[in-house]
This record gives sequence, structure tokens and C-alpha cells, in this order.
Amino acid sequence: MAVQNAAVHRAGRAPFASDPGRSAGRRFPEPESATRSAFRRDCDRIIHSSAFRRLAYKTQVFVFHEGDHFRTRLTHTLEVTQIARSLARALSVDEDLAEASALGHDLGHPPFGHAGERALDRCLADHGGFDHNAQTLHVVTALERRYAEFDGLNLTWETLEGLVKHNGPLTDRAGTPVARYRERGLPRAIAAYSRAHDLHLWSHPSVEAQVGAIADDIAYDAHDIDDGLRAEMFALEDIADLPLIGDILREVDAQHPGTEPSRRVHELVRRLITRMIEDVIAESRRRLDAAAPESVEAVRAAGRAVVAFSPAMAAADRAIKDFLYPRLYRHPRIMRIMGDAEAVVARLFGHFSSQPGDMPREWTADLDEADAAARALRVADFIAGMTDRFAMIEHARLVGPTPDLR
Repeated sequence: MAVQNAAVHRAGRAPFASDPGRSAGRRFPEPESATRSAFRRDCDRIIHSSAFRRLAYKTQVFVFHEGDHFRTRLTHTLEVTQIARSLARALSVDEDLAEASALGHDLGHPPFGHAGERALDRCLADHGGFDHNAQTLHVVTALERRYAEFDGLNLTWETLEGLVKHNGPLTDRAGTPVARYRERGLPRAIAAYSRAHDLHLWSHPSVEAQVGAIADDIAYDAHDIDDGLRAEMFALEDIADLPLIGDILREVDAQHPGTEPSRRVHELVRRLITRMIEDVIAESRRRLDAAAPESVEAVRAAGRAVVAFSPAMAAADRAIKDFLYPRLYRHPRIMRIMGDAEAVVARLFGHFSSQPGDMPREWTADLDEADAAARALRVADFIAGMTDRFAMIEHARLVGPTPDLR
């Protein structure tokens, strides 16, 4: 607990924190709020968006109807947000910007999570593919239509930067795509938007955005273990030899011998989250002390992430993910359900591509004059906004019998 105690509320704001009063602003200038900071307004706009509400019925790992206690994209997002705020507070940076990065990070996920993403990526193979991070940017800059003056939510530059750079820089300084985009190039939505409103795709994002990204990793590890155990896809004994997990289970058993299984699982999950948060705080402070950035611009130019796991915790994180990949994400039952889900999305894409008039009227405006790429992207945008439930209903209504997905 020493790291946690040392982290409690250092006085004032760190020099490398993002300052809402010095934001790079919004693409469409607006009067400032008399009661909320620029970053707080971003959080509120995301929370009140249609895309955010739809996360309640989008798959995290299990399709929403499989049980009331499994995570959905919405509950996952709220858990990421709580962790991000805790980290931001400990590092004395702007909690609202960290929250905005966490709240918005999954808005671009289609129905059925990564299965829906794979299906749409194949459907758009001739038009640049589908990427949920790019779709998130597209949602908050174009597809949300709530304001009279502009499309999108008109979020601050800093929040958009955090959403786009959720996994780090997208290009080098010369503009050449790197990492996951090296082979296929930048997604169309990101490249087009950044030409109009440069998001500095070559740099690392702010500390607050980095906090939101690593909070996602922490939530994934802890809560996918919880959901996997609840679904009986593996047992506590199967993970007892994993780094960190075994130590925590032995600690729980020593302190509370004979604890009922459900409480034992909850103790594991909450202690795992605590250990990972404490590790990120300690390692990030070490990196920040070494780099000594005096501004958020210095963080962006640091050349590497300043918010990170220690080497030991990174190895434990990797071991947990290496276990979960075959035992949960690629479990035969999950693969069967997700295969059926991919087919639902692909069939919907085929149907709306051939019969676009079956989409709502607002989605077909000017579509007769559009080229093949624009038509395909419009259909993909419509499907990507669907919830699991709506996709299943539309499939049954327009295509034919829908797989049970259980």
C-alpha cells in the first residue's frame, strides 16, 4: 500500500498535465461554459450521446442476452473510466480529460464486438477495411447529429487526440503509418479528418490519454477473468499458476481461509486491479521523473509512453492475456457464437448494399449519386451503430431466421 498512500493527492496540478484553459480548442469555435471546463463538457457530451447509450447492448465478450451479470461494452467502459480517474488523480493530471478518453474509447465498436468488426472489415476489403478506433473518431466528428451548428460532438482537440491515439502514435514524423497501420495504411476516416484538423498522428498523446489506454488493459484483464470464471470456461485452479494471480490467491487464502468461492473470486479481481493500478502509478512516476517533462508538449515529444506497467507487471499482463486468448476469446463456444454473429453482420451488409431503401430515410439521402465506396461506407456506418439486439431483429425481419447466439 506504500505506493498508493504516496499517491494520494499531491498538491496542485503537475506541470505536464493538460490544462483545459489552454486547450487547442474545438474544430468549430463555441462560447466557453460558465460552469464547466472544456474537458468536463467533452465528458458530458459523450455521456449524453446516442452512441454511448447503445453500448449497453453491445458485446464485450458475451452477447448481451447471455446473462445479466456479464460485462457489456457500457459496463466495461464505466469500469475503465473509474480506473482512469484513479490513475489521473494519483498522477496529478486532469481527471476530466482522462475520463473523456475512457468514456469514448469504444464508441466505434459495431454489434457483437470484435466479431462484428471482423465481418465489416471483410465487407469493406475493397474500400479500406473497418477499424473500430477510426469508427470512434467518425462517430464523434460526423455521425452524432445533435447540434444545429455542426455534425458530431465537436470535442476538444485533446479528447480527439486521445481517442485516435488509444494505442499510441499512428505514423512517424514523416507521416508513414506505423505499428498496426504499417501494412494497410491509415484508416480513411482518420486520414481524412486529420487533414482537416491535424491531430499530430506522429506523437504520443497526453498523460491523460495514456491513462485512459492503460486503464482499458487493467479492466480487460481483471473483468475478463471474472466473466470467464462466471461462465465456467475455466476455474480458479487453472489460473493459480499465472504470475501475480497465484500470489493473490495465496494471500487471500492465508488471510481468509475457507472463504466461499464467489467471495474468493471477487477478492482476486479487486486485488488484481489494485496491484495493477499501484504498479502503473509507481512506474509512471519513475518514467516521468526521468523524463522531467515541463509541459504536455514535452510528454508528446518524449519518444515513448510515460504511463506504463513495470517490466514485471507487463510480463504478468502478457501471461494473463496469453491464458485468456485460447481459454476465453477463442473458446470453441465463443468461436461458434461469434462465427454466427459475423454471418449476421455480413448478411445485413449484403442486404442493405443491394436494397439501401430498407435503411431509414436519413441514411439514404444522396445515396443514388454516391459511388460504390461511399455507398458501402454508408451501409457500414449504419450497421456499426446497431446494438446486438437491433442487428438480430433486423436480420430476422429482412434476411431470414437469426441464429440464437447462445
